[in-house]
Amino acid sequence: MFVLDCSVTMAWLFENEKIHYTEEILKQLSHQANAIVPPLWYIEVNNVLLIAERRGRVKVAETQHFWTVLYQLPITMQNQQGHYDAESILNLGRQYQLSAYDATYLDLAIKFNCPLASLDKALLKAAQDVGVAVYGK
Repeated sequence: MFVLDCSVTMAWLFENEKIHYTEEILKQLSHQANAIVPPLWYIEVNNVLLIAERRGRVKVAETQHFWTVLYQLPITMQNQQGHYDAESILNLGRQYQLSAYDATYLDLAIKFNCPLASLDKALLKAAQDVGVAVYGK
């Protein structure tokens, strides 16, 4: 099990953002691995998709198909209640200069003691600093 962030997820859609690391994660999810995400992952993915549609990077049909693919993967949303709190996220954001969004992914990885899959350099550095492994590396 690992925490999946939006940056890795969106690389699966956009050809110019695909790299070996993201493709390997998708392959592992398709065969054996399980990912967990915070509720904000759904909002972040939708936001990227809406912006991509507006900019003509994807069509509505591609957005719909992408969600169909995502729903087939073993990605589980972890409910915030009982797993992490606002204070913990704020403290991580302050300490490591992260957005609240990125601090939420890090907090989830800490609380579930599992690796983090991300392309965000600041988030990966913070994960390393707190002893959270990077998934697939």
